[in-house]
Amino acid sequence: MSILNASGLPLQDLVVGASIYFPPLFRAVLLGFLIWLIAHRQLRDWMYAGDIWHPMLMDLSLFALSVCLALVLIVSW
Repeated sequence: MSILNASGLPLQDLVVGASIYFPPLFRAVLLGFLIWLIAHRQLRDWMYAGDIWHPMLMDLSLFALSVCLALVLIVSW
């Protein structure tokens, strides 16, 4: 049995060793962060140009939407 193939184990979300557990929500946050990085880079000039009343709140809401999108992508995959 290979250590890299953990398909029969009860804790399939176990990634590194026997003590670090990465739940699916953590994966959604990581994937959402990557989506947010791409979206933030594309929208940064527009957000901070003065068109948006509060750019930091816009950033936060964009991050929340990115995490929700990542969770939808993980669930549908």
